[in-house]
This record gives sequence, C-alpha cells and structure tokens, in this order.
Amino acid sequence: MAAISEFSTPSATEIKVRRSFAAGLERVWAVWTQAEHLKHWWSPEGFTAPICEVDFRPGGAWFYCFEDADDNRYYGKMIYGEIDALRRFTAVDVFADEDGNANDDMPGARTVIEFEEADGATIVSNCTHYDSKEARDTVIEMGVEAGLNSCFAKLDRYLAALD
Repeated sequence: MAAISEFSTPSATEIKVRRSFAAGLERVWAVWTQAEHLKHWWSPEGFTAPICEVDFRPGGAWFYCFEDADDNRYYGKMIYGEIDALRRFTAVDVFADEDGNANDDMPGARTVIEFEEADGATIVSNCTHYDSKEARDTVIEMGVEAGLNSCFAKLDRYLAALD
C-alpha cells in the first residue's frame, strides 16, 4: 500500500505536509538535495523535469522546470537558507520565469523541510509559510496537495528502484 501524506493548514498562512518514505535518512536526504536524484521525481505524474540545477549551500539555489506532454513549461526556484545536514533545511520558494527570476504575480513562500529517521524509514515534514491567507489559498486552489502527492508517488518508485 502506498504511503499517504498528511496535509494540514496549521494556521491561516501555513501548509504542512508530512510523509514517510521507505528508505534510510541518508538516502532520503540525498534524493531531496542532489540534482541527479531530484530530476527523476520532482514533477507531477505526466510531467518531466528537463531543467534541474542545484547549488545546495546557504545562499545557493535549486532552479527547476516541469514540462507536460504538450511542451508547456512551468518554472520554480528555491533559494536555500540554513542547512543542517541530515536534519533540515530552509528556503525561499518562488514561481519563476525561464531565466530563474521570481514571478512576483505568484505567491512566494518560506519553507522548512525536516528529516527524521524512524524504524528504517524517513519522515519528511515540510512546513511552508506564506505572507497572507490569500497567498496560501491560491496555492491550495492550484492543487498543491494533489501535485505533491503525485511527486511523492514518483519518489516512492524512485527510491524502490535504487535498491
């Protein structure tokens, strides 16, 4: 049976997602922080990630692109803040244009992603903070829950294939 994400809105400006993955902490950390892994799973079903550039260090960035079957492209960027290896990292997460510039017409967010090993699995908790309830609700209405669940299903398959 596939893992289920716990999706919640702990405040008017937050989205929290918690998910267990059937792999050890070091492997899960690697697939969340290295381009050679992210490009295989960080896109919803039916999409590919033709651009996935990662500079995983404080002040560095992850620039990516989702592409659908009709060649439509959607860009995003995370600018990394604090990094506590194997435990957590923080980032500013924005929608972007093809050059990696933030799209100020779309909601940006501050996110904290935490990793915890438990019984041979790894629990990833992602808490995202928006500037307003309207910004948070815009992302919810865009389908962030279904999109993340789709990405995580791909991640489950990718992790299984690494064994």
